[in-house]
Amino acid sequence: MPAAMSDKFQVAVLAGDGIGPEVMAEALRVLGVVTQKFSISIQYAACHVGGAAIDADGKALPEATLKACEAADAILFGSVGGPKWESLPANEQPERAALLPLRKHFSLFANLRPGVCLPELVHASPLHPKIVEGGFDVLCVRELTGGLYFGEPKYTKQEGGESFAVDTMIYWESEIRRIARVAFEAARTRGKKVTSIDKANVLQNGLLWRRIVTETAADFPDVVLNHLYVDNAAMQLVRNPKQFDVIVAENMFGDILSDELAMITGSLGMLPSASLGEATGGARRFGMYEPSGGTAPDIAGQGIANPIAQILSAAMMLRYSLGREDAAGAIEAAVRKVIASGLRTGDIWTEGTTKVGTAAMGEAIAKAI
Repeated sequence: MPAAMSDKFQVAVLAGDGIGPEVMAEALRVLGVVTQKFSISIQYAACHVGGAAIDADGKALPEATLKACEAADAILFGSVGGPKWESLPANEQPERAALLPLRKHFSLFANLRPGVCLPELVHASPLHPKIVEGGFDVLCVRELTGGLYFGEPKYTKQEGGESFAVDTMIYWESEIRRIARVAFEAARTRGKKVTSIDKANVLQNGLLWRRIVTETAADFPDVVLNHLYVDNAAMQLVRNPKQFDVIVAENMFGDILSDELAMITGSLGMLPSASLGEATGGARRFGMYEPSGGTAPDIAGQGIANPIAQILSAAMMLRYSLGREDAAGAIEAAVRKVIASGLRTGDIWTEGTTKVGTAAMGEAIAKAI
């Protein structure tokens, strides 16, 4: 399991496929600057994962990679997959054979997906300018190891001459309570508001979810709790995202809403994520940190990918797994400073701003720290 926490840290670096290695290089560049400034010692173990691991080692998650992750305080993950490996059997493809097993192996039950639209980037949002004027900042907390995705029984059968499929949605009280606590704890450091998402008007799971979240709220009297059905929540996100602070949802609802939230910010290239386990020392949690976007094989190798999501994922790692809020904040401030200066990668570029490539963006953020 993860190494004991200390002033020195070990991080497993899994760059993966597509643009993964390019953007990971910039995240490591920025980490090199910030760790020197704040006297943080990190040893990195670079490992194959995903398609790159299939090519090099014959499987998407080699044993050596898993052992390196077990010895680490955190995993800094790039992205996996691409057309090259889509012809493989489903259970051997990079996403299913690497990403999901890592989440399961380390019991990474809490997925944090910040949806931040900076004031300078509101033009990139597909929403009406009046809705996103001034930007917005919403955090989606998604339960990651339960619900329909993992419930049993799960099968496809034939009966009466036709096929039918069964997926089981199951949640234990303890699973709901722990993800709710993560959401309330996060809200305490932000706008002190949690919106819990369910389908309590239809699902037994929804009734239990709402009851346990409400009970948990009693331990956080300084945080306001309200509830929304998932269909209404999807509508409200595009109607007025500024009304939200922290959203907490079960696995499938969180999967859908976090992608909607990502889209309305304007660019996946700006959005990090964290998948966290139980607290391992004080408030620190072992976690895996990765951009919200994918491998983008259409632009891989061209040096034009936006590295900010990977860089901000490194900032989240410093905050949640290494306990260094000072360094995390410095990276985030540097990103805001560079965006305010007018530098843009192609995905967020507009007339009047300066278009730069992956390496130039990473270098500018490193210099801004």
